[in-house]
Amino acid sequence: MAKTYVRVDDRLIHGQTIVAWCPTLSIKEIIAIDDESAKNPVLKSIMTMGVPPMYKTHIVTTEEAKILLAQECNFNRLVIVKVPSKLEAIQAEIEQADLIILGNIAKRDDTSHKISGATGIFYLSDADVSLIEGFISRGTEVCFQQLPATTKMSWESFKKSIK
Repeated sequence: MAKTYVRVDDRLIHGQTIVAWCPTLSIKEIIAIDDESAKNPVLKSIMTMGVPPMYKTHIVTTEEAKILLAQECNFNRLVIVKVPSKLEAIQAEIEQADLIILGNIAKRDDTSHKISGATGIFYLSDADVSLIEGFISRGTEVCFQQLPATTKMSWESFKKSIK
């Protein structure tokens, strides 16, 4: 059965996505959701330049993502968003996701929490924490993991470490 994985990573598609996450999760389709990037042919080209043709790759707007995610598929998908707030916009489409993996998120104006002991590249706002708690309460597994080979930290453990 096909699985859908969701990753929050402000870099969207990059080398680690291709050489680490896609093989580990047996991904066949990448759906990067970012309205700005989807409307910019240069950004789209840069992001897809290093993606091997064996991965069906989409850089799409939120509305385009909803259409793609509503389609049945028989292969594993990786949905990537830059910030947790984007998850709210696609909540219905990812409700059955197998896992939400929190990765790199840079400091933003509204962020007040960061992972304790991290390299300073993972920040959350109060709204992000609340949103993630909502996914957890509906039974979606959420974890923090930089790379597949690094330790996977559960949301409960991660939540204890945020400041």
